[in-house]
Amino acid sequence: MSTAEPISGAVPIVLAGARGHGRWHLDNIRRLQDKGIVHLAGICELTPLTPDEIPEGLGTPEQSADFGALLDATGARIAVICTPIPTHTDLALTAARKGVHLLLEKPPAPSYTEFRRMADGVAEAGVVCQIGFQSLGSHALPAIRRLIDDGVIGEIAGVGGAGAWARAEAYYRRAPWAGKRRLNGVDVIDGALTNPLAHAVATALALAGATRAEDVGGIETELAHANAIESDDTSCVRVTTTAGLPVTVAATLCAVDPDDPYVLVHGSRGRITFWYKQDRVLLQRADHGPEEFEYGRTDLLENLVDHLTDGAELLVPPTATEAFMRVVEAIRVAPDPVRLPEDAWHLLPDEDRRVVPGVDGLVAAAADTLALFSELGAPWASPTAHPKEVST
Repeated sequence: MSTAEPISGAVPIVLAGARGHGRWHLDNIRRLQDKGIVHLAGICELTPLTPDEIPEGLGTPEQSADFGALLDATGARIAVICTPIPTHTDLALTAARKGVHLLLEKPPAPSYTEFRRMADGVAEAGVVCQIGFQSLGSHALPAIRRLIDDGVIGEIAGVGGAGAWARAEAYYRRAPWAGKRRLNGVDVIDGALTNPLAHAVATALALAGATRAEDVGGIETELAHANAIESDDTSCVRVTTTAGLPVTVAATLCAVDPDDPYVLVHGSRGRITFWYKQDRVLLQRADHGPEEFEYGRTDLLENLVDHLTDGAELLVPPTATEAFMRVVEAIRVAPDPVRLPEDAWHLLPDEDRRVVPGVDGLVAAAADTLALFSELGAPWASPTAHPKEVST
């Protein structure tokens, strides 16, 4: 067992997947352990972490590659799952069957079928599941919704999202599933919109008031890649909600000058820009000067603990990600992404990354006009429309 003595009342936690992004969870658990509300009881990794890989102050949590056995041995009440996308559902159900509550990293599953299997199994087991869209814990979201509801920017015309990021070629060598649509016959769907910039999609849908599956009318996708990968690194999607609102999100991992992603709410008398990684909001409206606001954020693991101990409202239950998963499903069943012609990109040798000249402006224009890449004149864009009902 761990040599770090838990504080009385601290919730025991097991972390599955402690390397890569899992290191962020280790640091966050350490922060919450210092506050006395959680205790890291175990780490599930195929290869145990060395003492140097465990942040100081977390002691020596029990380690095992057997997730179920580790949950039993530690008496964990919460499991944080930060493992490869195709493993999420089975691990979540293993925890649920043992009565262990969940913080499940995004994207919650690689297909809508797997998502439903996870969400339905968790509900049947009677445990709580929080999906790790940290941006949905921002206090800016309810503030923006109040501005919308109060008519501050007039009638809402649509929501855009833009993510112009950069990833070195080594990013796609970080794991066997990186940049894959499928691996050994199993869905992965590790694309720009479904993984690194998934927050832009989920946040745009949330601000459009379209989080449930039934809120989605139609979905159009345009998927492409400059890198030598199977999945997409330069993509856009337009969701038409059942209320008739367009939600267009464009993303690239091949930006010339990478910048913070944002979501843009278009109104008849103004607009609201939300840089969700910064929790920063810009309000622009007719007959007023621009106004900027900065907000706090509720950590999703802390919210899950508060939900279990004090009855706080859970911020991101699976139902809040159904519409996002409809987008994942549309991308999954879309034709394979178009490979960009060699004259559309070039390598930056010093940074070991591929860039697509002009893509930064294209991504921004999609969010600004709610148009797809093809409608903005990108010669390589290949539109794909999907029916209202996503096959499961």
